[in-house]
Amino acid sequence: MHELFAPLRALAREAGNAIMEVRARGFHVEYKADNSPLTEADKASQAVLAAGLGRLLPDVPVLSEEGRDIPFAERRNWTRFLLVDPLDGTKEFVKELGEFCVCVALMEQGFPALGVVHAPVPDRSWFGGPGLGAFRQDGGDPARPVSAREPGPDGLVAVASRSHNTPELDGYLAALPVRERVNSGSAIKFCLVAEGAADIYARFGPTMEWDTAAGQAVVEGAGGSMSLHDGRRFFYNKESLLNPGFVVLGRRTPHGSR
Repeated sequence: MHELFAPLRALAREAGNAIMEVRARGFHVEYKADNSPLTEADKASQAVLAAGLGRLLPDVPVLSEEGRDIPFAERRNWTRFLLVDPLDGTKEFVKELGEFCVCVALMEQGFPALGVVHAPVPDRSWFGGPGLGAFRQDGGDPARPVSAREPGPDGLVAVASRSHNTPELDGYLAALPVRERVNSGSAIKFCLVAEGAADIYARFGPTMEWDTAAGQAVVEGAGGSMSLHDGRRFFYNKESLLNPGFVVLGRRTPHGSR
């Protein structure tokens, strides 16, 4: 399984370069039926990923944000598939913030087996999976292992969505020993927990399966966890691809944080 890290990271980086080319020349923003933005960058990244994944894993089906209309009757029996978000954090991309990324996850039996999260700004990738470890690679530098941390005695660092705050989240974090709250966009939030820059990422607002799978793989590879708010394991390839709320934790969190 480790042998997939290098080609998937290279492919996600190529998709990221396509995004940056669109960003450099300017782009038009369309809006989908759910009022979420869609840009030429989403489409350019999707084209790179579709072609590359077809070459790398030709027998593995792909479920993508930009190719979501696969009937459940067709995908319900998939035991192995790729779950892809060609541009996670489109809102941040449109606002010309750097908090957007490319997400690719290999799913097995309904759970992430490995994932790659690539942030074109600043050309940084995180990748990993349960039992495989987790790693960060900056540009062309060698990859280095990362690890989720145990929270210190002075309290928790919580990372939260920049664009999707909710009153439920505010109340949830208010009940915890949070000393600092960091807002960020996209699946980069998972990676901050994975590399020990944050202790907890909780979500109550809506996300889709392709928003979370790659990040979950990296967090679990780093020794952290992701679960539903009631502690149950987070499952994928549901009939509805809309996610319930969840919490991502570092290695160990004080009692009462779940």
